[in-house]
Amino acid sequence: MAHKVFIDGDVGTTGLQIRERLERRGDVALVRIDLALRKDIPARLAAFAEAEVAILCLPDAAAKEVVAACDAAGLSTRIIDASTAHRTHPDWCFGFAEMAAGQRDAIRGAARVTNPGCWSTCAIALIRPLVDAGLIDPAHPPAISGVSGYSGGGKAMIEEFESGAVQGSFLYGAAQGHKHLPEITRYGRLARPPVFVPSVGQYAQGMAVAVELDLGVDGIVRAEEALRAHYAGERFVTVVPAATHEPRVWPQQLNGTNRMELSVHGNAETGAATLIAVLDNLGKGASGAAVQNLNLMLGLDEGAGL
Repeated sequence: MAHKVFIDGDVGTTGLQIRERLERRGDVALVRIDLALRKDIPARLAAFAEAEVAILCLPDAAAKEVVAACDAAGLSTRIIDASTAHRTHPDWCFGFAEMAAGQRDAIRGAARVTNPGCWSTCAIALIRPLVDAGLIDPAHPPAISGVSGYSGGGKAMIEEFESGAVQGSFLYGAAQGHKHLPEITRYGRLARPPVFVPSVGQYAQGMAVAVELDLGVDGIVRAEEALRAHYAGERFVTVVPAATHEPRVWPQQLNGTNRMELSVHGNAETGAATLIAVLDNLGKGASGAAVQNLNLMLGLDEGAGL
């Protein structure tokens, strides 16, 4: 018997890619509603009731609204939320399986899972193991920067670039209010938010994130050792030699995959270090992560469809 799954909001970029991944599978059956009813709460609740797991690909306010409606209706459907709405909510499980020991099992047993953001997946992947290893002081968080394809900005930004209304790359979030900062702080085990300045490139998808810090003269080697130990045996997260991403880091090189590559760069004489994460912001940074979480929740092969 195929597991029934409902994607609430499968007309957006993330929802479409999740749907494409699931439509190819025989172990999952998608619950569908008439497109004209995609904003109709009763019709959506009926779909939720039919599904084992529902995946929310909605704006934050709409995600909160439908979760409240499910609660009011007494539905027991398990939920994966791809929005920012519940990422630091104490009752929701953070859906980054590789983040820490036990996180994968927590996702398997959770009723509600919140998908990480693309920026935060990269940042937490680099920061959390080094905080746990004592190489980053939580009270003095590192600086974070990076570049993402414009698809990471959602429907409005995609239209801006593809219509020609916006051309070239740009920085944003310089006022330090980026929506991913709360989850980076919480799940990176930082005492306060890091300084984070992201940028958008004039290309569709792919992301590279840099965490910049002073590790001391022996810290660069220790940092790579800590990352390798943390992700040993992982299927989708790999620590690669710095030479893999030098002299240029290409944010698009993992597009179409659910993989993330981490590397440690720096000057051994001064200890100045740059830790880099590369992933597809629509893969491991969004749709791929949602499918990975779905597989865990259904007790299936974690890499099915990926």
